[in-house]
Amino acid sequence: EVQLVESGGGLVQAGGSLRLSCEFSGLTFDTGAIGWFRQSPGKDREGVACISGSYGHIRYADSVQDRFTISRDNAKNTVYLQMNNLKPEDTADYYCAADMTYGPLTLLKGAYNYWGQGTRVTVSS
Repeated sequence: EVQLVESGGGLVQAGGSLRLSCEFSGLTFDTGAIGWFRQSPGKDREGVACISGSYGHIRYADSVQDRFTISRDNAKNTVYLQMNNLKPEDTADYYCAADMTYGPLTLLKGAYNYWGQGTRVTVSS
């Protein structure tokens, strides 16, 4: 059974930092990808960052480029999202997801077939 569990969300002031963790089990991260997505009330879920299993290729959404960093620790079966210089518009529920369809690296949520339950990030102004 594939499981993804997010942690690390919380309340932070604008300009602050948080690190989210996504611990996964039941899948082999040699291929495919793991991505971070976010969804705020009334908005569609959007891709934030993703990392491939094979070569560690990475993609970021324009809105988080140069502020967020995705990384992985294969020994711990964990993918991280370091979020710096947070803004109130980063407030959302953050989800990690696994794409085991072996397609091209993408931030499109439709490509991801396993999802975690989410962790909430609130950035106050």
